[in-house]
Amino acid sequence: MKTNSGVTIVERARTLIGVRFRPKGRNAESGLDCVGVVAMAAGIVRPPDGYALRGGSPEHLADGLCAAGFRLSETPDPGDVLAMRAGPEQLHLGIWTGAGLVHADAGLRRVVERPGSPPWSVLGIWRRIFEEA
Repeated sequence: MKTNSGVTIVERARTLIGVRFRPKGRNAESGLDCVGVVAMAAGIVRPPDGYALRGGSPEHLADGLCAAGFRLSETPDPGDVLAMRAGPEQLHLGIWTGAGLVHADAGLRRVVERPGSPPWSVLGIWRRIFEEA
């Protein structure tokens, strides 16, 4: 197995900065949520849609990330997905850039890059793994 280029994932994520926030959003034209940002940046063609980030369980989120080809990692590298608890009963995803986090910010109503470490507790670091052809 080999790891997809984290640099490519970061580059794709950064092209989404400024896209408007939309719950359950799956394309840049109509808006994205955090799952949509991760799916577009990581090249996931069919992202999950039967999920609840508010009131959802970290185990269910982990199952979805595994099904999409991600595996847990010990330390974050650029292009990794950070699964976080953004508040009570609220889960959130973002793309680690090495210097910050690209994520769909519901409060700012758009995709942003936040410098530095995320302000939320990190539940897991996930790296996309691709099978060699």
